[in-house]
Amino acid sequence: MNMAQQQARMMTSTGPVTIPTTIPPVDRDKIYQWIIQLTSPDTRENALQELSKKREVVPDLAPMLWHSFGTVAALLQEIVNIYPTINPPHLTAHQSNRVCNALALLQCVASHPETRSAFLQAHIPLFLYPFLHTVSKTRPFEYLRLTSLGVIGALVKTDEQEVINFLLTTEIIPLGLRIMESGSELSKTVATFILQKILLDETGLSYICQTYERFSHVAMILGKMVLHLSKEPSARLLKHVVRCYLRLSDNPRAREALRQCLPDQLKDSTFANCLKDDNSTKRWLMQLQQNLEAPGVPDPRSMPLHQQ
Repeated sequence: MNMAQQQARMMTSTGPVTIPTTIPPVDRDKIYQWIIQLTSPDTRENALQELSKKREVVPDLAPMLWHSFGTVAALLQEIVNIYPTINPPHLTAHQSNRVCNALALLQCVASHPETRSAFLQAHIPLFLYPFLHTVSKTRPFEYLRLTSLGVIGALVKTDEQEVINFLLTTEIIPLGLRIMESGSELSKTVATFILQKILLDETGLSYICQTYERFSHVAMILGKMVLHLSKEPSARLLKHVVRCYLRLSDNPRAREALRQCLPDQLKDSTFANCLKDDNSTKRWLMQLQQNLEAPGVPDPRSMPLHQQ
């Protein structure tokens, strides 16, 4: 399992995460040395590799990276240097591994409470969006997309309003929906997790349900995923899909629409075997079905002010 896969599984996991009781000692002088080496093209590749290995055991690595001279510029240079390999697609495994080490350090900055806000204000996530636009199925591109999604996933995992407000001003929803439709299982899982987190925010739910076009696009992709999951089950991915549907059912207009378009596979026993050991998802699915069975109560906000 590579670095991006480990991060994705930890990010979307709802179970307990095992934290080692003993953390190996870190030579802080070496950390400082590697950070300095990031600013030199000749020493940057090794420094990227070493620092990405240490990001879990150096709690203040994010502030160190953010506030050190030239470091963030060097990380962004690594990202921009890859753009020419995107179209036409000719990204090599070596290039992918190198830029993913840079992305791992940016994820570290995105995750830290002291640097997250500045990270957003600098609009750094936008530098990753060209990677999410790629469609090549080769492993280097899949690794690149998954690691880029990991940075966005680290942002939404904090459940902060500032993060959702920022993302709603960008194209993350259509980009995520495309990956949910055609990505690898792990990329689909992280992309669906990001959508779930956006929906769980009141502003995010209102945004997606504000127009028929936005809601129908989300509902169409979720429906396609359910159909695919009925043929190739994945309990982890299904969990996030069901949670998205359940959250959509909290909106009165979306609830009415879901009564018409909820896939039959979520109404019958198609996924009974897949969910036999997943009590939380079974509860969500039952709650979804109950929400859609209940008689519709008009929402005053969606009713016309004057009778025609």
